[in-house]
Amino acid sequence: QVQLVESGGGSVQAGGSLRLSCVVSGYTDSSGCMAWFRQVPGKNREVVSTFWLSTTWTYYSDSVKGRFTVSQDNAKNTLYLQMNSLKPDDTATYYCALDPTVGGCSRVPGPYTYWGQGTQVTVSS
Repeated sequence: QVQLVESGGGSVQAGGSLRLSCVVSGYTDSSGCMAWFRQVPGKNREVVSTFWLSTTWTYYSDSVKGRFTVSQDNAKNTLYLQMNSLKPDDTATYYCALDPTVGGCSRVPGPYTYWGQGTQVTVSS
């Protein structure tokens, strides 16, 4: 069975950095998309970044572009989200997701069928 396991969340001061990890097991196909989403209470889950597995093409939302970076370690079957210059508005629960469907990467949560457990990121001013 496909499983996604996240780690790396925590509490930091504004301007600090965190690196989130998403380890994928039970999935060996090179097709599909992975994504990072985040959610705060009372708001919809919003996309942070998407990563097309077959091409490594990466999308970043405007709110994080230039501060966050996605990378991949194929040997460890792991996707990373490096978060720099963190702001209080980045405070949220962050989720890793996988959509095995061949094609482009969605920027809404619906098509993603596998999710990590979520990890809390708190940025204080």
